[in-house]
Amino acid sequence: MSDDITIGHADKAQPLWLNVITSFLGVGLVAGAVAYATDMFGRVGLVVYGEQFVAGMLAASMLLLFLAVPARGGPRIGAPPWYDIALGIAGAAAAGYMSLYFVELGTMMFFAPTDGLIASIVVIALAMEGVRRTTGWALVIIVIVFLIYALIGDKFSGALAARPTEAAQLAFYLGFDSNAILGAPIMVACTIVIAFVLFGNLLTATGGSNFFTDLALAMMGRYRGGSAKIAVVGSALFGSISGSAVANVVATGVVTIPMMKRGGYAPHQAGAIEAVASTGGSLMPPVMGAAAFVMAEFLQVSYAQVMLAAAIPALLYYCVLFIVADLEAAKMGITRVEEHLIPRARDVLRDGWFFPIPFAVLIYCLFGLNLRAEESALWASLSLAALALVFGYKGQRPSLYSLFDSVRQTGSNVLDIIMICCGAGVVIGVLAITGLGFGLTLTLVSLAGKNLFVLLLLCAAVSIVLGMGMPTIGVYVLLAALVAPAMVEAGVSPMAAHLFVLYFGMMSFITPPVAVAAFAAASIAKADPFRTGFTSMRFGWMAYIVPFLFAFSPILIMEGEPWRIAFDVLTALASIWLVSAGVVGYGLRTLNVSERTIHSLAGAMLLIPTGLFVGALWVNVAGLAVGGTLIAREVVTRRKLLAAH
Repeated sequence: MSDDITIGHADKAQPLWLNVITSFLGVGLVAGAVAYATDMFGRVGLVVYGEQFVAGMLAASMLLLFLAVPARGGPRIGAPPWYDIALGIAGAAAAGYMSLYFVELGTMMFFAPTDGLIASIVVIALAMEGVRRTTGWALVIIVIVFLIYALIGDKFSGALAARPTEAAQLAFYLGFDSNAILGAPIMVACTIVIAFVLFGNLLTATGGSNFFTDLALAMMGRYRGGSAKIAVVGSALFGSISGSAVANVVATGVVTIPMMKRGGYAPHQAGAIEAVASTGGSLMPPVMGAAAFVMAEFLQVSYAQVMLAAAIPALLYYCVLFIVADLEAAKMGITRVEEHLIPRARDVLRDGWFFPIPFAVLIYCLFGLNLRAEESALWASLSLAALALVFGYKGQRPSLYSLFDSVRQTGSNVLDIIMICCGAGVVIGVLAITGLGFGLTLTLVSLAGKNLFVLLLLCAAVSIVLGMGMPTIGVYVLLAALVAPAMVEAGVSPMAAHLFVLYFGMMSFITPPVAVAAFAAASIAKADPFRTGFTSMRFGWMAYIVPFLFAFSPILIMEGEPWRIAFDVLTALASIWLVSAGVVGYGLRTLNVSERTIHSLAGAMLLIPTGLFVGALWVNVAGLAVGGTLIAREVVTRRKLLAAH
């Protein structure tokens, strides 16, 4: 999910004792997640509450974080200073105490006994320092604002007035209530997220990421604009596993962006294509990053249901990017990738034929066996490791040490997500104890009046603003708590509401002024950051429109009659080509302003779901007639131009 944090495995620059302890803690986090997922505690006769489990995992995470991540952020160089060791021990001790005595202290919420209060305060404070070290100040500032509101909110009037809350009661509640730090977000992080990060790390260690990159190159390299299409396909596959837009940009962009620039794309275009492709990975089944697992928990549905709902919007998202890249290539005369750089698909499939099997195992476990997401990911990981050890990729089998190292690195890779979930837990706890969540819902609904479209515009704007500069899972959890309830209150289906805020939260990664994914891509491309950001918005235009469509008519998230779903998908695909031609200014030939406008209007008519309003089907038919006429005219005009030359 993130590759910004690494621990020095067998690093000679690190003291031996530090390598041993951080390795033990990293493996211990994975072992804890596996034990809880497979009910090992129950098998040996231990009764462990979920809050006790996550508090124990938090204790290990605290110690690992302060040993591995310095105060300035980034990887640790050399031994940690004494104060980081002290902070790590203090955090581990406080969270461990909460785990051991949770049953006794959890029943004394209104009395806030001193020992539990001290442990809670230490965990909250050090978790916020952990958030700062791993992700920066954005979420920390938001948490501080919410804490201040919890203490003074009773002075407010109207819908935003809070229930009076004493500081001690607030601190104890945030530490021990299942709606706060020890709630659903961190439970998901300590079980499902760890299992999927392990799967992703094993895929990298066994050569799976190289296989999918080579496969994208073999499939797309011989077509016009092949370098961009490789970036779209490769980043979609890798981003679905990594779940981090910025991490995906950095990991794949160093290869794809220079390739696109050599192919003829302008630097800002190359950066924009990579940024949009990488951002969409968190919206792409079957993995979708950590946010989808938290969504399933919030909605109390299976992860498989979230996957199904997200499938069509993700398909449309990447079809837009693919078609826009293709039309830009045609408009600019960008051709294929050089022949010597393209591997033969037959050779790639021969060497890595087994890599799709773990994904099939994952899907079968989720849908066929109805296993939990974490169990499914563990089975997928086991099948991947076994297949790689037997067959290897390009004649090279992973060593047992490299597989073990993947397990060890998983512990450090999830530190930021665990800390983010602590911060999100504080926000959710404040919403619960103060009643602010209900007040925000009333405020948004009141501002919009009874107009659902205005409410959706407000929610979209709030989602983009709140998402700026925050990591993916932090964006979603915050929006799910603050914005989604207002949409549900207005009649939007819960699944559509949560996907809506996830989409617009993710769009903050490519929407200036704080478009972190676009800016990261611009840095690699050596392009202007804001020009790259605005170009990203143009390339990813579908992501700003589709959420409104499925909020009004959830057919596009698989809620409807099969024929309507199939019809709407087909018309949406036709719409994508027409609107993209209008946006780029090129269809089968260069289009003038009036032609671009007509293409866009015909596409807009086709994009309307049949269930949006009475008569929407006839609007689709009209759009189909106009679009068909346009394409026929384009074909005739192009033939005349070719004949004239």
